[in-house]
Amino acid sequence: MGTNVYGFPLLSLIAYLPLIGAIILLFMKKEEEKKIMQTAFAVSIVTLAVSLLLIPGFDSTTSEMQFTEQHTWIPSLGVSYAFGIDGISLLLIVMTTIISSIAIVSSYTAINMRIKEYYVSILFLETGMLGVFMSMDFFLFYIFWEVMLVPMYFMIGIWGGGRRLYSAIKFFLYTLFGSLFMLLGILAVYFLNADPQYGSGQYTFSVLELQKMNLPLHPLQFWLFLAFFLGFAIKVPMFPFHTWLPDAHTDAPTAGSVLLAGVLLKMGTYGFVRFCLPMFPEASVYFMPYMAGLSLVGIVYGALVALAQKDIKRLVAYSSVSHLGFVMLGIFALNTHGITGGILQMVNHGVSTGALFLIVGMIYERRHTRLIADFGGLSSKMPIYSAVFAVTMFSSMGLPGLNGFVGEFLILVGAFEANKIYAGIAVIGIILGAAYMLWLFQRMMFGPLDKPENQKILDMNRREIAYMAPLIVFMFWIGLFPRPFIRVMEPAVEKIVQRLKGAGAMAKQESEEKSVEVISKNDKTVIAARIDPEKGMID
Repeated sequence: MGTNVYGFPLLSLIAYLPLIGAIILLFMKKEEEKKIMQTAFAVSIVTLAVSLLLIPGFDSTTSEMQFTEQHTWIPSLGVSYAFGIDGISLLLIVMTTIISSIAIVSSYTAINMRIKEYYVSILFLETGMLGVFMSMDFFLFYIFWEVMLVPMYFMIGIWGGGRRLYSAIKFFLYTLFGSLFMLLGILAVYFLNADPQYGSGQYTFSVLELQKMNLPLHPLQFWLFLAFFLGFAIKVPMFPFHTWLPDAHTDAPTAGSVLLAGVLLKMGTYGFVRFCLPMFPEASVYFMPYMAGLSLVGIVYGALVALAQKDIKRLVAYSSVSHLGFVMLGIFALNTHGITGGILQMVNHGVSTGALFLIVGMIYERRHTRLIADFGGLSSKMPIYSAVFAVTMFSSMGLPGLNGFVGEFLILVGAFEANKIYAGIAVIGIILGAAYMLWLFQRMMFGPLDKPENQKILDMNRREIAYMAPLIVFMFWIGLFPRPFIRVMEPAVEKIVQRLKGAGAMAKQESEEKSVEVISKNDKTVIAARIDPEKGMID
């Protein structure tokens, strides 16, 4: 399968360190609040440090899975314990460990009830997220995928605000609904692979084995793509499956919103790249115009609705719908530039939007309101906060020199290569994105400081500066020197693109060789005739 340069199960260590930490927290006394917070943060930092060991040991010249672990688990069903990563997984795993650490330290003053259970939930959630990006067995992948639902449900339902129970249940039901259709798709490919006509003739849940299947577009790839599509599109979320997201973001605690935007939403886009494109290449080509259309609607719709929001958090939530529309447009441009840009934009969105939710959380802790109308002139009282907000805003807008620009540029290049109209419509989303972010910043930071409650507001403290600093560094690093991030994913992206090119060539050949039956009006004779696709004439 691949290589593991360290000779020990590094991926399992990374995945289960947070789980071990969660178990340790369970045995600690509830009264030891400070010790619980410090232990949770220490576990997350150790996990981050261990995840960074993946970078020097990673070979960026190959598309093979690396750091692989393979153990027989349930042989009678063909289930194995299989972990492995490529360049795409590597970026998302490191991003997950960084954002999880930041989410924990950002919660120190925000959470003051059931503290032990709260940090147990975050660490348990981190294990689920890491497992999704590492799993190379569908059975294992599905377990991690479903495990994530539970801690996030409790985080919204217990520590959220507003209509938290409604939002938590809505989030759970939407995601579970999509997951069940994905499960049906997984079972279908499992049984189809046992048929020598389509696969290896063996019952297996191995992702690498199932990606080798040779399925016809109609009807198998067509319906299987749709089954996986429902599971992943709801998670992204794509329009029109997005309605759970603004509610979940608005009512979740700050750390919940950061993890939701920074990592959980990427699992949907990751699913399309990891499973749909390689397993169903002909269906991906077939559905490409429809997927691009939904992505473009999401880009423009999300931006327009964000413009109308009065709640800061809800505005940022709708901006996520727009930005993830960009990610999906890049992925379904089905070319190297588009897919590379889409994957890089997954990381960019995690950094920029995660930072935006942290910024909203800071101001909410001070004023206990998220209404834009309750602020104004804050830059005079909070200069550091204002500067950090400005950099994050420009990053989200895609200003050259910051991370958002590189991802959006590659996506637009890929979209232009696929269809010039796609790129033209996508640009509208960028313009609207600048409009709602600049408008938000202007209303909060400038103008008269006329609200009495804002007169004594405090600027960012050292803890807040410390956890925002890494995100600011990544915004400039990816914006100015994107090559290391792009290079690490190039072989994996190229492998996917080559498979899609083969599918595209096959589809073109089939269309050129399509025959029609022409029934003579006089003698009702059936004549097989070939259509010339260029002339539109019958030979």
